Amino acid sequence: MKVAPVAILPIIKERTVPLTIDRAFELFTVRMVEWWPLATHSIGGAAAAGIRFEPVVGGRVLEVSQDSTESSWADVIAWDPPERFVLAWHPSLEPEAASIVEIRFHSVTDGTVVHVEHRGWEEFGAEHGEQLRAGYYPGWDMVLAGFTGAA
Repeated sequence: MKVAPVAILPIIKERTVPLTIDRAFELFTVRMVEWWPLATHSIGGAAAAGIRFEPVVGGRVLEVSQDSTESSWADVIAWDPPERFVLAWHPSLEPEAASIVEIRFHSVTDGTVVHVEHRGWEEFGAEHGEQLRAGYYPGWDMVLAGFTGAA
């Protein structure tokens, strides 16, 4: 009998920004390089120079280094502007698996609510998945601080 993997809770974060839904979506995606903390949240660290977001299903999110080398962070698996997009997230030079990052946008009176759900930790195995989740939980707060600051 095959044992089902232990479910690992997703990370869920929300922020409200004073932007229209279209502008919030654009800032989060194609303008990601303007706010993402590359110095601390990248593959190349100090060598990271930029981010390229390919806005289409089958596109990728790429880190661009100072020597123009590109490293894939994610594959775009759903693209529904300006309401949502979904990434198969694997920011590593040699990815072993991918988690899922789904970002949804909802218009509200004072701007747009951005809802982040990062799930699929089970793909890395129970122990490693829990370790990754533990690191990403505070990491998303730092990343989203950059986004809300840019908004």
